[in-house]
Amino acid sequence: MEARETVSGITTPRGKKTVTQFAKMWSEHAESSALVLVDVINDFDFPGGNQLLRSAMPMARRLKALKTRARRAGVPIIYANDNFGLWQSSFEVIVDHCLQSKGREIVRALSPDLSDYFILKPKESAFYATNLELLLKDLGVKRLIIGGIAADVCVLFTAMDAYLREYNLCIPSDCIA
Repeated sequence: MEARETVSGITTPRGKKTVTQFAKMWSEHAESSALVLVDVINDFDFPGGNQLLRSAMPMARRLKALKTRARRAGVPIIYANDNFGLWQSSFEVIVDHCLQSKGREIVRALSPDLSDYFILKPKESAFYATNLELLLKDLGVKRLIIGGIAADVCVLFTAMDAYLREYNLCIPSDCIA
């Protein structure tokens, strides 16, 4: 028998939550939620980048749908992105850099809107040496929905740090690569 769990009134196979299952939660918890997009503005110029890019393309379409639903529900959207060693840059410079890379299709699909927040991160976790925690406190956030790249590194470390800070977490399995 498959293990099942209930999160905010939604019962799903354990570990198999998808985009569509989060719409109901937002109607109940939008005012205390935030969508955190980890490293989706990406040049994929690293060892294993080509392989990750192939799995990130379908994820980007689903994450775009999740972002649209979050915006409609009034959920703040926060980009937490690697700075690619461009220490004297802004988020706009990072976006422009990635639009000229092999990751450009994902960047076009997931480009930030003017109302979105952004955090440039120097390491794997979006919390490490950033002002993310202060932003979340200012927004009154208690629940994080996390999606992005790479599930086994940056998304994982961000989720672990969020858990240690006692945030409620949702990580849609079809919105990570």
